Amino acid sequence: MTQAPDFHFYEPRLGHGLPHDPFNAIVGPRPIGWIGSLSAEGRPNLAPYSFFNGFNYTPPIVGFASVGWKDSVRNIEATREFTWNLATRELAEAMNTSSAAVSPEVNEFTLAGLQPARSQLIAAPRVAASPVSFECRLTQLIQLQSSHGEPVETWLVLGEVVGVHIRADALDQGIYDPAATHTILRAGGPADYFEVTAATRFQMRRPRVEN
Repeated sequence: MTQAPDFHFYEPRLGHGLPHDPFNAIVGPRPIGWIGSLSAEGRPNLAPYSFFNGFNYTPPIVGFASVGWKDSVRNIEATREFTWNLATRELAEAMNTSSAAVSPEVNEFTLAGLQPARSQLIAAPRVAASPVSFECRLTQLIQLQSSHGEPVETWLVLGEVVGVHIRADALDQGIYDPAATHTILRAGGPADYFEVTAATRFQMRRPRVEN
């Protein structure tokens, strides 16, 4: 009889008992929510969020979670719009620079040496150097809560994608290829990321159900 493998079990409320919390690494790699917004007064803001993903096809809806009521959430609540910008290996250092905890008056585009680009349908700026950007309008702003109904100091921002910008060299015969853009993903740990490359690609098709 094969011996059952050992497992490390823990209850998060009691601590994980490991050198570093494994949750972020287990739930990953994750797309990076590189969010552009404007304050009510028109000040640009750019910040990356490691909890980000797509949630619906039609209409397309994306969302990110902010641990704490940060400038991005405050701006989006006020203006009801934001951009998402693809983080790539080429832009990794600039993306990381834009994560600095600075005052609301600081323009992270300038801080990171990035040029903003005008959006087509909303006022919030895009990252000009990013090969893909979404223009989004807020659909829901939700404060998370625990299983006991207690409020958590984290806010989920959901937005409908109303405009999509894709640089021409990211399309191969009309098909978007994340390996061509060298998309990067957050992988947990103190500083871990992964890069999407053609070498790591494999394909699986859904099984067909015979009638």
